[in-house]
Amino acid sequence: MVVPELRAWRAARPHVLRIARTAKPHVTRITQAVRPRPVQFTIPQLTAVAATVGLALAAGAVAAAGPWDSSGQRTAERDWAASREGEGGIDHGHTSDTSRKSPQPAPSAASVLPRLGGSSGRMPAPAEKALADVLDPLLDNAVLGARRTAVVVDVATGKRLYGKGADEVQIPASTTKIATAVAALSAPGPDHRIQTRTVLEPDTGEVVLVGGGDPTLTAHKDPQGWASLRTLAADTATALKARHMDQVTLSYDTSLYAGPATHPIGNNGNLAQVTALMVDEARPDDSISGPVERVRDPAADAARKFAGLLQGQGIKTTSPGPSKATSRSQALASVSSPPLSALVERMLTNSDNDIAEALARQVALASGEQPSFDGGAKAIPAQLKKLGLPLGGADFADGSGLNRADRLSADLLTALLARSGDPAHPELRTVLTGLPIAGFTGTLSARYTDDPSATGVVRAKTGTLTGVNTLAGTVVDTDGRLLAFAFLTSDETHPPNALEARTALDHTATALATCGCR
Repeated sequence: MVVPELRAWRAARPHVLRIARTAKPHVTRITQAVRPRPVQFTIPQLTAVAATVGLALAAGAVAAAGPWDSSGQRTAERDWAASREGEGGIDHGHTSDTSRKSPQPAPSAASVLPRLGGSSGRMPAPAEKALADVLDPLLDNAVLGARRTAVVVDVATGKRLYGKGADEVQIPASTTKIATAVAALSAPGPDHRIQTRTVLEPDTGEVVLVGGGDPTLTAHKDPQGWASLRTLAADTATALKARHMDQVTLSYDTSLYAGPATHPIGNNGNLAQVTALMVDEARPDDSISGPVERVRDPAADAARKFAGLLQGQGIKTTSPGPSKATSRSQALASVSSPPLSALVERMLTNSDNDIAEALARQVALASGEQPSFDGGAKAIPAQLKKLGLPLGGADFADGSGLNRADRLSADLLTALLARSGDPAHPELRTVLTGLPIAGFTGTLSARYTDDPSATGVVRAKTGTLTGVNTLAGTVVDTDGRLLAFAFLTSDETHPPNALEARTALDHTATALATCGCR
């Protein structure tokens, strides 16, 4: 992006933000990585989204519009960016009134999109001393607690521009999910899909519902692109009727996973029992994110719902019980999750603990480890080591960050983000596109609402436990450099006020986006 375009964007920002506040409900529906499905956009809608949300959001909005392809780029992103070459955002650059001075065209999508690929722009990276002069006082804020570590990295070069206790490990809370995402996209990979299937035991006439570990399997009438239990029931009924069967013994198989199903934090509304078979994350209501009391036995609940759906298709069943499919079983039907890239986006945007623990087990399965809490904790760092990431002192106890035994450094978190922006690793791209967007999506939707200079520009994964507040993500600075940052703060002896700490971290990220620091 050329400097005049960036200056034009800064000049236009007040007008853009007024539009953003009006359009926010519509933009949120478009960009949220919750239950993503193929979305039909018009070109004006896409252009409005790019103009409304700003530099970083433009790439995320376009990414949500199309399927993942083998090159690691969204097909729709590439095609749409090419079609918009040379056009501005807010007024499309089409006005015939050349005398108009306000608002100026926002940067075109084609100029914005390369930032997520690590393009460095024409200006140099921020000066280290100038950056320290801005960030040091903000991170010394007492409301953050006794321990504060931080790193800022230029994504284009991988160079560390700022470090404060960079190698020290702390409790990362939910920023752990960035590591889980990178590991999952490395193995089994972005295109992997999780299968839920039914089989028939030929000797007994028993139908077994076999869980594959997909927490996004849904029983809702509108699956919105996720694997549907209703479709599985209909296809299973068709296969049974072809065999002239209208009454079966129904069982369910959760043997894919090993170890305890209960997280060390115990029963908690933030996470269901971790089992290979569940429907709608074992939520008893229509919620799709946030804490809620879960059903006690997700697998049995899923099997009961499946039995009801089979009966609706004319197949009578017994009351389902646990079993295990044998090697002699015959396939009846199956449904598959969206690719793991979509699950990663939903996990990061909503800080979804159920998906995080499911992905950790998928990493374990792909790595030859036991699909359990312990197996995932071994497999994740093993995958990160293959990428050459700085793991000194790191310790993983789960995939979600709910376990206070997790330990990560700010250096590792920024390295994960920088590697995800590396053109040599397109398979990791959805780590960046899945990050919540300040003031718009996921866990940042209610933050930065009074901070117009950061709204739509800061993208970051949040992390909060008692006494622990973390933030790690990316910003595009005033000169178009894509920077990755990680701020880890904690004080377990005298836990800080969580709201004050989060606000202080938000202000620090805003300062990084706006300081210039040349």
